[in-house]
Amino acid sequence: MTENNVSNVLISMQGINKGFPGVQALTNVDFDLRYGEIHALMGGNGAGKSTLIKVLTGVERPNSGKIFLEGQEVSVKSPQHAQSLGISTVYQEVNLCPNLTVAENILIGREPMKFGRIDWKETNRQAREILLRILGIDIDVDRPLGSYSVAIQQMVAIARALEIASAKVLILDEPTSSLSINETEQLFQVMRKLKGENVGIIFITHFIDQVYEITDRITVIRNGQRVGTFDTATLSRMELITKMVGKSITVLDEMSKIKVETGKHISKELILQAKELGQAGAIEPIDLELHSGEVLGLAGLMGSGRTEAVSLLFGLETPDSGELSIDGKKVEKFSPYESIKRGLVLLPEDRKATGIVDDLTVRENIILALQAGLGWFKYLSLQKQYEIADTYIKLLEIATPSADQPVKNLSGGNQQKVILARWLATNPKVLILDEPTRGIDVGTKAEIQKLVLSLAEEGKACIFISSELEEVMRCSHRIAVLSDKKKVGEFSGDVDEHVIMQAMAGE
Repeated sequence: MTENNVSNVLISMQGINKGFPGVQALTNVDFDLRYGEIHALMGGNGAGKSTLIKVLTGVERPNSGKIFLEGQEVSVKSPQHAQSLGISTVYQEVNLCPNLTVAENILIGREPMKFGRIDWKETNRQAREILLRILGIDIDVDRPLGSYSVAIQQMVAIARALEIASAKVLILDEPTSSLSINETEQLFQVMRKLKGENVGIIFITHFIDQVYEITDRITVIRNGQRVGTFDTATLSRMELITKMVGKSITVLDEMSKIKVETGKHISKELILQAKELGQAGAIEPIDLELHSGEVLGLAGLMGSGRTEAVSLLFGLETPDSGELSIDGKKVEKFSPYESIKRGLVLLPEDRKATGIVDDLTVRENIILALQAGLGWFKYLSLQKQYEIADTYIKLLEIATPSADQPVKNLSGGNQQKVILARWLATNPKVLILDEPTRGIDVGTKAEIQKLVLSLAEEGKACIFISSELEEVMRCSHRIAVLSDKKKVGEFSGDVDEHVIMQAMAGE
């Protein structure tokens, strides 16, 4: 553990305690951030990372403990107060207004005025200049933010955070979870530039390699308690993971053992078949086949068309070409409701926007799809709801004090498990999993990968999407590769990773 040079400490959090009904989220946690350092905050889902950040940024008030900024004790009353102090945050789920333009999102409340009105020409010019100066990206800032990919939305959120606060402290909560390799490197260049300007950066991520590429120190939190703070250069990857999970065996070893079997349980009959299925501007006509007991991986870079393809399969969008058959029957009506009735379900990429229902409990979120499928006149009894919820809480090891805990109080990984439980409760034939392990810790990631393979062995059919090619290869019987909104190849068996990467790159 490193010793602190007090004169170099930008933020010091001392003895932070925070509890919620039924949960002690933080117990006597210390954390410090130095000027001009990139400091990783690591821990499994539910470890307390997000709660500590919420205390620092005024979203939550600690039950006890002190916060010092540049040597002066402060009581951070709200996120706005935190910004005024020079503490700026970019959360994993983009917290901007998709219906407003990029320029409006960046400069909202600070738009340049002319003759008592907003000067839109100057607003757009300033927004474009900010994006170019801070991140080096050039996009149409007059377009609605929601018309861009999640990756671009994330970059806009980062630019806004940096511009607003003239930040002394920048907190990045899973900022790379939706970014491509090139976009991630672009962000890292920005982080190094800010570090050189003496900004302190708190970096929360589940990508171990990125921690070792960009950070100076690592603080590990487990079960709401600080395990320790370490120089990145002196802490091995295995030691880090061991400290995160609190086990002597490493999760990486567990993950390395996860491997899809030969496929002896795959049915010969097709459960899903798409022929020339497409939508103009979204995805070129595509052919896909899926058998019971099979995992079909979709590989491709950001914007390749993976999400657009499964949006057609699930009925979120209506195709304008081709046809789709489930169990040999041609699909005539495309809608999520009809898909669920046919036994086809989707775990969405953006769990915050289209997955969990914040204001409902864990139990209510789990039984939501099942109740909707039964119809509201066939109401599930409260006893049955608890039976179902408790079954999946145990099966998926969802970390919650009870089924009645508001789902918004759970960590991101546990929220992901709740959505998965919701769909498993409907006993589906086909599960479409779009980035099911994005933004979750290595332990939960291994659990979900094992679950996907066990579901296939039980005869379920799965479509598995992940930005991590190694994960797709580990969990899939076949892999369909997409590039530039079209399918460019399909592979099965023992295929070389570089061959798939070439196909992803369109070569």
